[in-house]
Amino acid sequence: MASSTLPRRRLTAVEWLICVIASIGFAFDIYELLMLPLILRPALVELIGAAPGSSEFAMWRGILFFVPAFVGGLFGLVGGYLTDRLGRRRVLTWSILLYAFSAFAGGFSTSIWMLLVLRSTKFIGVCVEFVAAVAWLAELFPEPARRERVLGYTQAFSSIGGLLVAGANSLALAFSDKLPAIAIPDFATSLLGSIDPAHQHEAWRYTMMSGLIPAIPLIFIRPFLPESPIWAQKKMAGTLKRPSLMELFRPELRRTTLVTTLIFACSYGAAFGAIQQIPQIVPGLSEVVEKVKDMPKPKQRAEEQAIAADVTKVQEIGGLVGRILLAVLAVRIVSRQKLLRLFQVPGLAIVPAVFAYAAVHSLTLLYVGIFFAGLVTVAQFSFWGNYLPRVYPVHLRGTGESFAANIGGRMIGTSFAWVTSAIAALPFVPGGSDPAKMAYTSAGVALFVYAVGLVASFWLPEPGEEDLPE
Repeated sequence: MASSTLPRRRLTAVEWLICVIASIGFAFDIYELLMLPLILRPALVELIGAAPGSSEFAMWRGILFFVPAFVGGLFGLVGGYLTDRLGRRRVLTWSILLYAFSAFAGGFSTSIWMLLVLRSTKFIGVCVEFVAAVAWLAELFPEPARRERVLGYTQAFSSIGGLLVAGANSLALAFSDKLPAIAIPDFATSLLGSIDPAHQHEAWRYTMMSGLIPAIPLIFIRPFLPESPIWAQKKMAGTLKRPSLMELFRPELRRTTLVTTLIFACSYGAAFGAIQQIPQIVPGLSEVVEKVKDMPKPKQRAEEQAIAADVTKVQEIGGLVGRILLAVLAVRIVSRQKLLRLFQVPGLAIVPAVFAYAAVHSLTLLYVGIFFAGLVTVAQFSFWGNYLPRVYPVHLRGTGESFAANIGGRMIGTSFAWVTSAIAALPFVPGGSDPAKMAYTSAGVALFVYAVGLVASFWLPEPGEEDLPE
C-alpha cells in the first residue's frame, strides 16, 4: 500500500479554481465525444436521407466515427508537442475554445461534409485538451497523494459530462419544437446553403450547439489561472529541453511508449467499438420495437433516441462510479499493473457478455449490464491520466502523453467504431437485423481488445518513484 498521505492543508482559492476549470474541461471533453452516438441516426437521416441499415448509412456512420478521430489524433499529437513548447495553460485554453465553438457551429450543418469538418475540428480540441490538462494538473499539485486525488477526482467529471450530454439530448428531444428555429443567416447562405424549414427544430442540432457551454466560464476564469510552476521555471531559466517525438523511442522510454499506446488503444477500443454503439443497438430490442410500432416515423425515432439516451445515462453512472473507485484506489495500491488489472479482468468477462446476450434479448438486462460495462471500461481512462505524468520528464510530458492518448486512444482506439460498423455490415454476421448484428459484433470486438489489453498489462512499466520525473 502507498505510504504517502494527503497533506493536511486545505486547497487555496486558486487551487479550487484550477480544479473547477479542469473538471469543466474533462466533463465537456467526454460530452463532445459522446454526443455523436446520440445524434448520429437523426443527423444522417436528415443530411443524406439514408435509412438505418442501408449501405450508405453504414458507410457514413463509419466515416463520422473514424475520420474525426484520425484527424484529432494527428493534430492532437502536434498539440502535445505545443503543450511542451508553449505551456500547459495556453494550450489548454485554446483547445477548450476550439471544441466548444466547433460544437456550436456544428448545429448549423447544412450538409454531411460540413458536419464532418466541424466534428473533426471539435475532435482536435478534445484530443489536445486532455493532454494539456493532465500535464497542467500533475505539475500544479506536486505532492504525490494530493496529485493522485486531484487527477482522479477531476477526471471523474468526465462521466458527469456523459450524463450531461445524455440529459441535454433528452431535453432537446422534449422541447425542440419550443426552441428558436436554427437557420443559416442570409449573408452566409450562398456559401453554406440553408437548412430546410422542416428541420430547423431538430433535437440533434440543439444537442450539438450545447457544446458551447464550457467556453463561457473559461473566458471569465482564464486570467486567474497560473501556468505550471516547474515548466515556467525551466522556461525562464533556459533549461527547458526541446521536446522531440523521436526521444520517446530512446531505449529507456521505448517500452513505456509502445505498451502504454497499445493498452490505451484497447481501452478506447472497448468504449468505441462496443459501448458507444448502444444508440445503434437499442432500437432492435423487442421491448423497444413493441413500444414504438404504432407510432409515426418521426415519433418512433424520437422515442428510440430517448430510450438510448436513458441507457447511456446508466452507462455513464457506471463510468462515474468506476472513475471514483479508481481515484480511491490510486493512492492505496502501489503497483500500477495491479491497479489496471482490477478493471481489466472483470471487464474481459462482463463487456462481451453484455453485448452478446443482454443487448440482443432484454432492455432490462441491458440497463444492469451497461452499468458494469461502463464501470470497468471508463475507469481505465482515469488510470491513464494518473499514470502518464509519472513516466515522462517535464520537457516530454505533453508529447509522451499525447502519443499514447492520441495515437493509441484517439486514432487506433476510436477506429474500432469503424471496425464494428464494417464487420456488422458483412453478410455472415449473426443477427436478423442491423441492431442485432451491431450487438454481436460489439461483443466480439470487446472480447478482442480486452484480451489484448490484459496480456499487454504484464509489460506495463512501473513508475520508479512517486515524485514526477524532471
